[in-house]
Parts: sequence; C-alpha cells; structure tokens
Amino acid sequence: MLSNIGNILITLNIIITLFIVYFALIHLKENNKFISDKIYKFSLYQTTISISCFLTLVLAFIYSDFSLITVFQNSHSLKPLFYKISGTWGNHEGSLLLWINVLVIFSYLFLIFNRSFNSKYLIYSLLSQNILILGFLFFLFFNSNPFSMIIPIPTEGLGLNPILQDPALAIHPPLLYVGFVGSSIYFSAAIGSLLSNFRGNLFAKSIKKWVLISWSFQTLGIICGSIWAYYELGWGGFWFWDPVENASLMPWFAMTALMHSVLVLEKRNSLYFWVIFLCLLTFILSVTGTFLVRSGILNSVHTFANDPSRGLYILVFLSLMIFFSINIFFKKYKKENSIFNINSKETYILANNWLMAFYLITVLIGTTYPIFTEVLSQTKISVGPPFYNIVIIPLVIPLLVLMSIGPNISWIRGNFKNLLKLVLILLLAIFVNIIIYLFFQKHSLLSSLLIISSIFLIIYTFLDLIKFIKKSSKINFSRIVSHLAFGFLIFFININHNFSIEKDFNIKVGQEKVFDNYKLKFKSLEIKERKNYKAVIGLFDITDMKEALVKELSPEIRIYTQPETLTYEASIKSNVKRDLYLTMSNISQSEFYNIKFQKKPFMIWIWISALIIALGGFLMVFKKEKKYEN
Repeated sequence: MLSNIGNILITLNIIITLFIVYFALIHLKENNKFISDKIYKFSLYQTTISISCFLTLVLAFIYSDFSLITVFQNSHSLKPLFYKISGTWGNHEGSLLLWINVLVIFSYLFLIFNRSFNSKYLIYSLLSQNILILGFLFFLFFNSNPFSMIIPIPTEGLGLNPILQDPALAIHPPLLYVGFVGSSIYFSAAIGSLLSNFRGNLFAKSIKKWVLISWSFQTLGIICGSIWAYYELGWGGFWFWDPVENASLMPWFAMTALMHSVLVLEKRNSLYFWVIFLCLLTFILSVTGTFLVRSGILNSVHTFANDPSRGLYILVFLSLMIFFSINIFFKKYKKENSIFNINSKETYILANNWLMAFYLITVLIGTTYPIFTEVLSQTKISVGPPFYNIVIIPLVIPLLVLMSIGPNISWIRGNFKNLLKLVLILLLAIFVNIIIYLFFQKHSLLSSLLIISSIFLIIYTFLDLIKFIKKSSKINFSRIVSHLAFGFLIFFININHNFSIEKDFNIKVGQEKVFDNYKLKFKSLEIKERKNYKAVIGLFDITDMKEALVKELSPEIRIYTQPETLTYEASIKSNVKRDLYLTMSNISQSEFYNIKFQKKPFMIWIWISALIIALGGFLMVFKKEKKYEN
C-alpha cells in the first residue's frame, strides 16, 4: 500500500518538475515581465508532493512496514519510536529523499520570498534548481528507490545500526542536509545571475539570507556530529580530522568566505565574480563530500551508507554540474577593477577569505591525497591530526586578529586612531596568558600566541557589545555574538588541548589504579537487559585526591541482538570546569578490561561557544534589512 503511494508521489514529482522546467522555458522564450501564476502553483504542488512522499516513508518506518526493503534493512519492531522515525534518514534511500525535500523547499521559498526581484533572474535560478531536482529524482527512482518492495514480506527487520540510535545523531543529518543542500539555492541563483546579467547589490541582497541560513544549519549539524562522536565513539575529543568530518568542514569554509564576501558586494558593489565563484564552489564541495562518503572511497567510522555504484552516479552528476557551471562562469567572467585601500573593511574581509581558502585547500589535500597515493602506488597512508594542526593552527592567529580589528574599520578607507586601544587590549591579553601559564605550569609559543589572540578578540568584541548595549553606535549584534563566541571557542579549545589528562590501562574488577592526582577503583560489573540490547555496566569510583572528591562513573558495553553489534558507551561527568571521561572495552578471553580515562578541561564551554556561533548566524537571518529598489 505505502509502496504504491510512495512510487506514485515520486512519479508525480518528476512530472510536476518537468512542467516547471517547461513553464520556465516558455517564460524565457516569451520574455515575460512577470512570472506566470502557473509556475507559483506548480512549485507549491511540487513542495506539497515532495513533503507528502517523505512523510509516507516516515509512516512506513513508524508502522514497521517490512514490505519495503529500506524499512526491512534499517528498522526493527522493538526499536523506540524516536529511532524508528530517525531511521527514515539513517540510510541511503531515506537520506536522498530528505535531500530532495530540502532542494524542493528551498526552491519554493526562494521563489516566494524573492518575487520582488528581476523575473528573468528568478526564472533562470528556478530552472537551474529544478534541473538539479530532476537529476536527483531520477537517481532516487531508478537507483535508490525507498519504496522498493521485498517479497516474501519478512516478519521482522534487520534493525538500525546501534550507534545511529542516538538523539544527537538523529538530528545531525537533517541539520547538515539543510546546510549542504541549502547551498544549492545560491548555486542556482549564481547561474541565474550570470545568465540574466542580474548583478550588484541586488543580487547580494537576494542570496544573503539563504547563505546565512545554510551556514547556520551547517554549523549546527557539524556541532551535533561532533558532540555525538565525543560520547559515542569513545574518542574523548571534539574534532579528529576524520575524512567524513572533513567532508562537512570544506563547504563550511567556503560558506564562511561567501557570507563575508556578500557583505562587500552588498555595500561596495565589488567582488561580484568572487561571490559567484564561491556560490558555485560551496555546492560543488557539498556534492563532492557526498560522493566521497557514499562511494566508499573514504574509510571512516562515520560512513554508514556507502555504495560504489551509487557513488558513480553522483560522480557523473557532479562532473556534469562542475563542467556546465564553470563553463557558464568563464563565458561570463570579466575582470573586476576592485582596488581596496589597505586599511578598509573590504580588505580585511578579503584577507579573511584568503585564510578560509587556505584552510579549505589544506583540508582538501589532506582528505584526498591518501586516495591518489593508493590508486597510483597501491600504498595506503593516512593523514591525521598532526598534519592539520601544524599547517592550519598557526594561521588561526591572523584570523583572530582580522576578526577583532576588521569589523571596526570603515568601508573604503579606515584610520588608526584607536592604536592606543589596540595596544592596551594586547597588553591585557598578554597579562591573562601569563596568569594561565603560572596556573597550569605548561608553555609553548604557539599555545601562548593562540591564547593571546583569542583573548584579544574576546576583549575587543566585548567592548563592541558594551557599545551596543549603550546604543552609542550602530553595531551588528549578530556579528558580536558570533565573533565573541568564536574567540571563546578557540580559547577553550586551546586550553582543552594543552591541559588534558589521558590514561590508558588494563584492569580487572576489584583493582585500583593511581595516576597524577587521581585514584580509580573498579568496583563491580552489572548486566542489565534493555529493550533492544544487553548492557554490561562497569561501576568505577574516581577520586580526585587533590580536592578529596569522589565521582562514580559507569561506562557500558552494549550487546545488540538486532543487528548483532557491540558498542562502547562512555561515562561522562561534566561540570563548568572539566569533563571526567571513562570508556571500557573487553579483552577477549580475559578477566581484564581496557580502560581509557580522560580529564578534559572546559569541554562544555567548547559546545556552548560553538552553539552560540550558530545562533549569531540565525540572528542575522532575522535582522531587519534596508529595502532596495529593484
């Protein structure tokens, strides 16, 4: 029943999308000044059917309709309802359907909210977006149909990968998809702008909020994935430069550069082709990341739905998209005579862009280089955190300085009248760094420079916040929020990285282990039956001998029956100062267990800072903008 409904809805969606493409071409041929009501109506039909199709799949998961192959392979009747629903997008077919929904919804909203702009520009943008939608709809229908049936119908499903059964990872993919796929709309808008010759600040105005929306959701998605990896995978950190993590980070760098460049185009009518290039690049990187993950080329614990045949389709689609978009770009490209004063806001933004480009290229090389070495020399290598930390981290320092000074510099030409203020803030930052050094008794030049520059950003931006509260000047509050949070993020990351404690050892029930200022006692084991797994729980007392505090930690080994899987759950005790982090794994044919203990200073503040950065983006979305005449 649901299979037939789903297939009918996909077919209808393809037909309606073809109609939208047809009406768009008619509009361009007749050179109409106003967009036809048919286009608005069919875009609404398209959105309604697309959402209905996705909800049909959700219902199939809720009611455990194992007649669908996708439900059979990724669900189980004993699963909690929340994970039945999240299982909808915890697989290739469902995630692709969600991907299409985001494409369609953004297409409709862009058309509705930008209807006051040039109609030719909107139609070209709509046409480009719907060609993308068609490509993914055909892929869905012929290669990855979530409504394909299995006969005979099984009585029970295989279940969802246990490590996907987690609240953070349940919301991580939808957030990330809005970021990834949301970038498609300004990719299409860039194509529309080039073909319609719709340029300047009006173009910047038309895409600004969409860039902010996708950037904010991308940021949230990355944070949720990072939090999940922290407590689920047993790594004990916030970022490990895993290839799949990198696949989400590369478009984020491009989005960040684009978000700032749009401001220059809006205010100064400069960097138009650079903005266009970043619009194209962001979505291309999003699809590239999808290809790398889905194809199985990248080996990662984050990879759950890889299929080389499907990856090949995405590769072909990606190649065509790159070819046609770049071809249009170079046909329309004209050299811009953008000469900026060295001490102007636009120069600082451009410098920010070049740093983002450097970070992006570094991550791209580090992620893809092992692929090429394996193909060329049959040698497997890995590029790990040391490479990224050595190359990228030193260049975070100039970024922090640019973020501090740049927003307070005037457009066109600034001045150095606040030189004394800069010196005083710098001296205060150095003083704070000295206190931190005396407290922790650890030191490195790079660490000190990072601490100084992050504190410099915090103080400088905090002074802007005071100005905003006093209403003494017109200051962008959303910028203050994001920049202030970013300063704290880098500060806490640096402290966390340099002053963490990590111990790895084997121990059995009843034994104690003393290290640094801690004593760990393995008290007992408990075995408990849960709804869809059996838990082996270790009970530990961790004593802080310095503060005379005792905390109980209880890491778990979970044994899932459907599918048969072992997972290792960390036990974490958090407060505002630190996380105590403990994982336990069994040693085969032994009474000993491998224990990994970590003390992570200020971990909670890393998550809070990152969330506030995303909040700043959302605040900017809802900021009241000046109206422009079309």
